[in-house]
Amino acid sequence: MSRRDDITGAKALNGYRSSKANNKTKRLFHTNLHKRKFYIPEEDRWVTLKVTARTLRTINKNGIYAVLKKHGMIEKV
Repeated sequence: MSRRDDITGAKALNGYRSSKANNKTKRLFHTNLHKRKFYIPEEDRWVTLKVTARTLRTINKNGIYAVLKKHGMIEKV
């Protein structure tokens, strides 16, 4: 099970952890994922998706159907 956003595909970024002596060790910056259920009234069904907090804000602003359609998860009729 990968730690990816189901809609945008966002994944972890890599970088370095730096000590006081400025020693560098590799680390990952994981995405802020949340598992949420969404109701799609156009299709009259519930879907469970793993989305980042940023995607969740976009869904609240534009609506789940518009976001899924924009990212090609719903076929254009």
